[in-house]
Amino acid sequence: MIDPFLPRMILDGGLGTRLADRGNDVTGSLWSAQILRDDPAEVTAAHRDFFDAGADIATTCSYEVTVDGLVAAGVDASEAPDVAESLLRRSVQLAQDAAQENAQDAAGDVLVAASVGPYGAGPGQGTEYDGDYGLSTAELAAWHRRRIEILADTPADVLLAETVPSIREIEALAEELDRVGRPALLSVTVAAGRDGVLSDGTDLAEIAAVASGSSAIRAVGVNCGSAGDVLAGVRRLAEFTDLPLIAYPNSGETWDHVNRVWVPRSSEGPGLLQSVPDLLDAGVHIIGGCCRVTPREITALRDLVSAH
Repeated sequence: MIDPFLPRMILDGGLGTRLADRGNDVTGSLWSAQILRDDPAEVTAAHRDFFDAGADIATTCSYEVTVDGLVAAGVDASEAPDVAESLLRRSVQLAQDAAQENAQDAAGDVLVAASVGPYGAGPGQGTEYDGDYGLSTAELAAWHRRRIEILADTPADVLLAETVPSIREIEALAEELDRVGRPALLSVTVAAGRDGVLSDGTDLAEIAAVASGSSAIRAVGVNCGSAGDVLAGVRRLAEFTDLPLIAYPNSGETWDHVNRVWVPRSSEGPGLLQSVPDLLDAGVHIIGGCCRVTPREITALRDLVSAH
């Protein structure tokens, strides 16, 4: 059980990035879920790489596993729900396999967080960075429901709803997470250059209120933005909640979901490693990296956290 997230814990880095660095093609519509389908041993190996680098928590390869996404990738609509369930359960098992191998080789517990990606990573076609869904809270809750039920029925240590850009989706996720009654984490995306504002423009004070009112959510934070934007976000959340905070920035690059490429950083703000002291001083208890963050950075991050 991860509660109350003390002492500080190190989350892994970009799983898709690591799979690509290991020679896998993650450029298709299913992203890392394609490797989950085709070469599950590679997923276990990527998790093991992050554990070897010093991560305490593995994030499962379930972020982009959705019925809609599978259908769009060519899976028959009548078969897609069963395929999705099989892949979701497999993603947890593979992370557990890596965790068990790590536990045999090193002291200390390591944990598995079952990733619940946002609507934008499925039929939303990359809109996890703006939340422009056009759906109600009830519609989003219905869309998330079965995937959350399946992941809640696995041995994962915690559910991780991540990269969430929309207040309506946050309300829907909180409702569904409370309903299944498993410990959960919530991590959101923020608008670049706008301190303390969710990607859809909502003040993070509202997100803090939703998270604090949830019976399932044990920590709240920000991921997949530049280190500066993530720091501004967690500082804003800290003003309105006593929940432990999460921070896992990306490399600072921007994802172009139309062309499916990473756009280089447009400014020279501080990176993840340079921001570690400020993130810890802001009250972050779970810290790691998101897209384009490698095991090398996770090792350096762990050293910085240990020395802080």
